[in-house]
Amino acid sequence: MLEQLLELDKSIFLALNSSGSPFWDSFWMIYTTKTSWIPFYAVLLFLMFKKLNTKMFFLTLVVIALMITFTDQITNLFKSGVQRPRPCHDSGLESLMVLVKQSCGGAYGYFSGHASNSMVIAIFSGLVLRYKYKYAIYGLIVWAIFMGYSRIYIGVHYPLDVLSGFIFGGISGYLFYRLNNYLQSRFTLIEK
Repeated sequence: MLEQLLELDKSIFLALNSSGSPFWDSFWMIYTTKTSWIPFYAVLLFLMFKKLNTKMFFLTLVVIALMITFTDQITNLFKSGVQRPRPCHDSGLESLMVLVKQSCGGAYGYFSGHASNSMVIAIFSGLVLRYKYKYAIYGLIVWAIFMGYSRIYIGVHYPLDVLSGFIFGGISGYLFYRLNNYLQSRFTLIEK
């Protein structure tokens, strides 16, 4: 059963990875680069700042730092624990796939850090901002899905790596949102 799932994952990867062109190669490389999104992250933080008072905003910043650290470290634990090679490190796929990126990245790819980190940001930010920006969460989830797709397109992750990252990131984003609410309510009680 697991073998069949992994073979299906490879087939889907090849279908999605081999559908490129020079224009899309450039687009998805820019999209997948974390530094390209610094202005976007700044806007999210600004919107949170506008929604929260200064003390609560700084508390939320601490929760965000913990959330990103947690998500990133658990992702790395899975990569080193599962040790599933990235598609670009699979000699059986080398001649069949397109590696858009100059280098492949680390040896292991399960699960995708880009997928987990983008989804954790999408869910957490979308939930924090939902009372003021009702539909923001949907746009953020679409942004995260495109981030996951970009990892398949450039040749560094299988679809299952990305899907697992989304699930982990989504659950983590929700749990850290709940933690943020809890800490804010406790902090408010202490101030009274």
